[in-house]
Amino acid sequence: MGNLKIEHINPDGLIKNPAFTNVVTVQGNAKTIYIGEINANNEAGEVIGKDMKTQTEQVLKNIGTALQAAGADWENLIKWTIYVLQGQDIRPGFEAFQKIWGNRPNPPLITVMFVAALGRPEHLVGIEAIAVVP
Repeated sequence: MGNLKIEHINPDGLIKNPAFTNVVTVQGNAKTIYIGEINANNEAGEVIGKDMKTQTEQVLKNIGTALQAAGADWENLIKWTIYVLQGQDIRPGFEAFQKIWGNRPNPPLITVMFVAALGRPEHLVGIEAIAVVP
């Protein structure tokens, strides 16, 4: 990554989980990409899916499009903020993420919040992301 150094830290004393990293530091010349909350809408604005897995797949597809447009890829992600509609099971969403992430090392930091509502009544999940590229 050129002059950019991204360090993923999972220090002793904190839980170790393959789904997230506890601390990420970024040093060097870099571009930081902030992606606002992405929902399960297609380009026409239609909500894709009525279940957590299908909606998460669409959200991740949309985030992939946003990353690519900014000159980044999945490996450049350093933080997710995930908003889940109260009462939803997050596990199908995690499975959708694992499909895209695969065996890559260093998953991003993660914050998950259960919320009373999202932008539209049919939305079950929304994800914000931060990525860093040299």
